[in-house]
Amino acid sequence: QSVNNYMFNHIGNFAAASEGFCRSLVLGGVTRRFPSLKFAFLEGGVAWASSLYAALIAHWEKRNRQALEHYNPDALDHDQLVQLFQEFGDEVIGHELTAEDLALDYLTRNEEDPAMLDEFAACGFSRAEDIREQFTPNFYFGCEADDPQTATAFDPRLNPLNAVLKPVLGSDIGHWDVPNMNEAVEEAWELVEKGILSPDQFRDFSFTNSVTLHGGLNPDFYKGTVVEAAATKVLNPKAG
Repeated sequence: QSVNNYMFNHIGNFAAASEGFCRSLVLGGVTRRFPSLKFAFLEGGVAWASSLYAALIAHWEKRNRQALEHYNPDALDHDQLVQLFQEFGDEVIGHELTAEDLALDYLTRNEEDPAMLDEFAACGFSRAEDIREQFTPNFYFGCEADDPQTATAFDPRLNPLNAVLKPVLGSDIGHWDVPNMNEAVEEAWELVEKGILSPDQFRDFSFTNSVTLHGGLNPDFYKGTVVEAAATKVLNPKAG
């Protein structure tokens, strides 16, 4: 952090903090053990979540317990490796090398506890779709009105397995980045005017996702408010 530059500390701060927390929830098995528990990550946008979601899938595909066997040091043929260095190595790494020179015994010594190898064990993933099903239903991401990166939540080209994330509008009224509180929603609608979001995506962003976030845990959350009827249609479509 900077001791004299607020902008240095502010830019990306909430996103970085949220990313670490969200990553711990998934890899710590919280989303598996509490499949209906909802979380909202505020003021950091959603682009970081799209990146984390894609990275979780990419890492799991290459580092799940079965895939780890590709990197098992017990499978390395020391004699053949030395032979290849001697046959194809140049003057620097070539003909005089031995297994001791390459420190193969040290580098490939496998003393790890097999029970600790699977770093996704707490998640219970058996297929990539399991990651989507733990990540997308109950994570919500607060986005500023003027943040064009909100579109990453809705783009199946960016999110593996055609996932759609759940951004929620956070006006941030009262802070310096909202000079006129009357224009916060208007500014958010500019995402539609610029073709960044569709009207349906904007409705999810500005209304539906917030309703399912709060009303999903407490169906009476919006009772007595001006949006009670509209919220009820979202939470209980058959009632309408």
